[in-house]
This record gives sequence, structure tokens and C-alpha cells, in this order.
Amino acid sequence: MHKSGFVNIIGKPNVGKSTLMNALVGERMSIITAKPQTTRHRIIGILSGDDFQIVFSDTPGLVRDPSYRMHHMMNRFVQSTFEDADIVCLVTEPSEPVSEDNPLLEKLRELEVPRFLIMNKTDAFEDALCLEQIAAWNALVPFEETFPISALKHKNTKELLAKILEYLPEGPAYYPKDQLTDKPERFFVSEIIREHILTLYEQEIPYSTEVTVESFKETQTTKGEPLIRIAATIYVARKSQKNIIIGRQGSAIKKLGTNARKSLETFLESKVFLEMHVKVKENWRDDDRLLQAFGYQN
Repeated sequence: MHKSGFVNIIGKPNVGKSTLMNALVGERMSIITAKPQTTRHRIIGILSGDDFQIVFSDTPGLVRDPSYRMHHMMNRFVQSTFEDADIVCLVTEPSEPVSEDNPLLEKLRELEVPRFLIMNKTDAFEDALCLEQIAAWNALVPFEETFPISALKHKNTKELLAKILEYLPEGPAYYPKDQLTDKPERFFVSEIIREHILTLYEQEIPYSTEVTVESFKETQTTKGEPLIRIAATIYVARKSQKNIIIGRQGSAIKKLGTNARKSLETFLESKVFLEMHVKVKENWRDDDRLLQAFGYQN
């Protein structure tokens, strides 16, 4: 008997959805920072065994008050997770208020597939608060399973994976067994660069940027070692933001390039030559044509 299915991970921004998927898949599929709106796309991570295949889906956190077209498109990624799920995992944390007007609750109640409540970051809070929050969530939605975990420390994640396999329906493999994701390498290159922008820059700068990979060429060094030459463009919404990204005498973008290159070499298992340019595209977050080019869906 072979089991397979789509396990979709939802929740508010910054509750640890990406960390959880990385823990379950065992690969660094989604970028992780301490800032919300890190994940902007629906990212698939595939975990396969001889008799199973789990297609995990990490989505952006639901944006309650969308300010831009980009936010609306991010929310559509969240909506799509309710349409093709075999199991839905709602990720929350003990400090998140439990509210009846949470827009995800109505969707969860309507589902006819198993619903898991994942209480993340339990290692950072008192047990009494964790149990109180778990009871409050279960009073609003009849979850089939509840798991208190720490995705970062892999606490209770093996038990969660075993329970997911138990609920998974019979079915064929949807992807080749050696495939880890549906995204190309270029996508993860741009995400890694954006991760370092989120880490290095303050205030609105990270949320006003988008990264595209213009070229990705596999070559060799003069010593015959593998070398990947990458050219990337960082888009910003205003000229003042371009100046901040570059920094005085190019100091900021040089640091960004060094940090991103090191991460890319680890990810690609190759030496990397990274070239970056910054372009101003005013109001790109409300421009349908640009959003499509950046990989958002209409």
C-alpha cells in the first residue's frame, strides 16, 4: 500500500510555519527570519519514502489588512491551500490571541479533511499557558489532532510526522521520489538573497524589495572547480531605498553580497560568483504586470 497527499501548513505570519516545514522535510526549503512576511509564495517541500510521499505546502501568513496588490495575491496562496489539502495544519504559538473573528477559523470549520492544531514554540512558554491556549483553540474548531511542539528544536516533530503518515490517504506518488520541491534553483537563489536583505536592513526596506535572478550559469574556475555565476537584480520602490541598499561607497551591498554568496555556496554546494544590481520600480507592489513577472498569481 502506498500513501500520498498534500499537507498544507497555514497560520499567522511569524509563528514558525517555514521552520516546521524545514524540520519535517529535512531540507532548508523556506527562508526563515524573525520578520513577518518572509514567505511571500506558496512553497512546496516533498518528503518521500518507499511507501509514501508527503507534499508539504508552506504558505505566506494571512495578511489581515492588505495594503497592496501583492498582499491580496499572497492571501490567494493561503486560500488555495484549503482547496487541495488532504490534511491541514494550523500553526500557532502560545502568545497568539485566540479570537473568534480569526478569518481562518470559518475556513477550518468547513473542511472535510483532517485538521491538526500545531502549538509551536512551547519550549519558550509555561506549560499552563500552552495547555490553556490549546483548550481555547479546540473550543473553536474540532481539531482531529493537537501537537505541542518546538519546530526549531525538533521537539515532538517526529511524532507529528508519524501521525501525518497515519492520516495520509492511499494514493500514487505525485512527483519523482528524488524531487524535493516544485521550485527551480533560481527561485531559492532569489529567496536566499532576500533573506539576507531582511536580516541586514531595517524598517520598511525589506518589505519594499523583490529579487530576481537574471542569469544562472554553471562554469568552472581556472583550477577546474565548479563555479556558478549568478546575476541578480534587487527591485525597490523608491530612489531613497536604492541608496540605502547600496550604502555609503557601496558598503552595504558589499556586505549583502558577501553574506548571500556564502549561503548560496552552502545551498548550491559550489563556489559562487554573485553580481547584484539595484533598480527602482515605483509602486511595484501594486503593479499587476510586475507582480506576475515576480511570480505572483492573478
